[in-house]
Amino acid sequence: MAVQDIAYVELYTRDKVSTVDYFESAMGFTRVADRVTPDRSSVLLRQGGVQLVVSSGRGMWRFLDEHGDGIADIALVCDDVVATRDAAVEAGAEPVRSDERWPVVSGFGEVCHTLLSPAAAAGLPAGFRWHGGPAGSGTAGGSGTAAGSGTAGAGGVVRALDHIAVCLEGGALDRYADFYRDAFGLERFSSEYVAVGGQAMDSVVVSSGSGRVVFTLVAPDPAREPGQLDAFLARNGGPGVQHLAFLVDDIVPAVRDFRERGVEFLATPGTYYEMLGDRFPEMGQEIAELREAQVLADRDEWGYLLQLFSRSPYERNTLFFELIQRRGSRGFGSSNIRALYEAVERDRLAAQ
Repeated sequence: MAVQDIAYVELYTRDKVSTVDYFESAMGFTRVADRVTPDRSSVLLRQGGVQLVVSSGRGMWRFLDEHGDGIADIALVCDDVVATRDAAVEAGAEPVRSDERWPVVSGFGEVCHTLLSPAAAAGLPAGFRWHGGPAGSGTAGGSGTAAGSGTAGAGGVVRALDHIAVCLEGGALDRYADFYRDAFGLERFSSEYVAVGGQAMDSVVVSSGSGRVVFTLVAPDPAREPGQLDAFLARNGGPGVQHLAFLVDDIVPAVRDFRERGVEFLATPGTYYEMLGDRFPEMGQEIAELREAQVLADRDEWGYLLQLFSRSPYERNTLFFELIQRRGSRGFGSSNIRALYEAVERDRLAAQ
């Protein structure tokens, strides 16, 4: 019943045109195919190994009213779809769609998981009637294969979906970590507790054996003062996907390119780079490049990672994005969690 991969992530939005334009023009995704049903219309976007489905229509009005624009489905590729569905239901998931070819079960909040076999996940997402986008970019049909599948569009820099950050209510972290272990075979990889002033957050990373399905579960400490995670839960109407992390090969030029295209990133204080020089003297002149791009750096016993977080482009200021480059590191920037927390907190206070 092991889960091996993420087939696609579906984002519900009120404004499909501007959302698709953001991913295409600002983040370099390629439009692959379209589909229209009586209650929704969707666009399939692809870059590297990442597939995003952007959907709008009356079929998702209730979700949008309660949560705003955000991720509604994380489709998982399973060794055995039926066994995984049964294990998920036994672990506490609710069945959302019972079709045994591609069943859907609940995950966290109102985010669900479509379960797909490797064959059904190949090419265009199964279960939908897709129609080709730009010439040569896709084919119609629920199991068609898009031309250029798995390759980035022109100028694309995103290689893969590195991880998905999930914001949960306080006190729920262990319960969901156990749920994802029992339902989908995701094991605990690491944990972190960060306190900033009177606020604090807990995090647990769960990962598939393949390493291609990684959820960073975060939750506020209910015993401390309310902070940014509490604000996210209020804006989002409960638990949801906080950010998607996109893996890139070279983050500094990627950040410059994304900024020029219109992506806004969180600001990093100059004092961070003064401390970075003390932490990593071997990085030398490269720290000046990181400062100019405002990229964060961290390391573990396996190597380095570089990362930067965007501002949310959505009206309710919920979902945002991360760029991450790995130089051997298997971690998630534990030393940068505080820096991110403080950067988001500055943005939150400035907006009040």
